[in-house]
Parts: sequence; C-alpha cells; structure tokens
Amino acid sequence: MTLPTIAAQLYTVREHTQTAAGLAASLKKVAAIGYRAVQISSIGPIPDAEVKAMLDDNGLTCCITHDPEPWPWQDLDAVIARHKLWGCPHAALGGMPMDYRASEAGYWRLVKEANAIGKRLHEAGLTLSYHNHSFEFVRFGQRLGMDLIYQETDPRYLKAELDTFWVQFGGGDPAAWITKMAGRMPVVHFKDMCILFDPNDEASLWRGKQTMAEIGEGNLNWPAVLAACEAAGVEWCAVEQDVCQRDPFESLKISYENLNAMGLR
Repeated sequence: MTLPTIAAQLYTVREHTQTAAGLAASLKKVAAIGYRAVQISSIGPIPDAEVKAMLDDNGLTCCITHDPEPWPWQDLDAVIARHKLWGCPHAALGGMPMDYRASEAGYWRLVKEANAIGKRLHEAGLTLSYHNHSFEFVRFGQRLGMDLIYQETDPRYLKAELDTFWVQFGGGDPAAWITKMAGRMPVVHFKDMCILFDPNDEASLWRGKQTMAEIGEGNLNWPAVLAACEAAGVEWCAVEQDVCQRDPFESLKISYENLNAMGLR
C-alpha cells in the first residue's frame, strides 16, 4: 500500500486560467511549487492540443478532469478523445445539476445517466467519477442521497471523487467515507476546514463560520484521512480550495508543503 500522489485542482486558480496565456502562466507556477500533476477544471475555451502542449512543457500529468461538457454528456466521442489526447484516464462530473437536487427522482435520473455514460467510458478504457458536495447527505427515508448514488450505480461505471471538506460539512466522517469507497475511488479531493468569525455578525460569534483552509491549517483529521486513503488504494489526492483567504497559488504552496511534511509527494 502506498500514499496517494499530490495533484493541484486547477479550480483553485480558475480566475487565472480563462485564457491560453493565463493557463500557461498558471501551470508554470503550479509546477514551480512542486506539483507534478493537475486536475483540469474550469479553464477557458482553449484548444485541447494547446492544453496538452502546456502540460508537456511544464512536466505535468493530468490525473482527472471535471469535463466541461454539460451533463448528461452527449458528445462522448469528444470527451473520450480529449482524455486520450491528454493521457488522462479519469473523467469526473463536478456536481449534480441544480434541477436534479431537490427530489429523490433527480438522484435516480443521475444514477441512470451515470451508469450509461460510465459504461461507454469504461469500454474506452476510462473511468467516470462523481464529485460530491454536502447536499448529497440529504435523507430519503433511511437512506442518504450519497448512498443512493453509489448503491444504485455499477462500481465499474461510476467511481467516487470524495471531497473531504464537503463530506465533513454534510455531517459525514471523511476517513470513514474513504474507507467505504475503497477500490472505487482513484482520486480524492483534499480540502481542509477551519472556523472563522465575522466581528460584525453576532450569529457568527456564536457558532463561527465553516471555511475552507489549506491542508493542515484546519481541523480535519489528516492522519486518519491519509491512513484511509492508503488502505483504500487511492491513487491521487487533488488539492482544492474553492475560496482562499490569500493568493490561491500561495494556498496551493502551503497545502503542498504541509502534505510533503505528512509524507506525500
């Protein structure tokens, strides 16, 4: 068993990756920090071949994507071709469409579509993963939305891309969920959680505000998370911070260095 390899989720620096020049500069900065892999997500309309050249120029691997194709993905040939070009074996849906979330019927719709789309990708030698937020911890009777998704899809056709922050935010235990998804999760999103206060908001002073933090700068149980990842066969940990309290590249650097100190490379 080995610890996962560190990757940078480019959603963290999305404001800097909307043009070809911006993406090239961002990949150079990420590589200079020490990252050797990235997750491509929320970049601008840049030709796939140009993206591949930028990755190669910076010695970076694309370990997974949040594919920009609107869900349910219709042009699967294009999705497959893009991932083959980038040498990326994993594709992920970054979130459930808004109009699916309000009812159990929407979850069943996702299940049906994910099984069909994931089967096509599986036949092409790729995987499809689902990235959770916290709303999937809604209960339908005695079953969580998260459980519905993974119990009703074929493990060959839908993998998990668990997000440690959102699992914790939803009331779950990140390490326990990683263990639960053992053998079914090539990539996990690493994101820490801290508590901040707004001195102008009395409610905040009572309960604080759950806020995203750099890895190791918050309150998540990283020894337990890392042990679970190692035992579950997770290949990659993608560092993601949707909201940063400082320059996002500095946030990626802090997370990278803290993970290095924990034994990850």
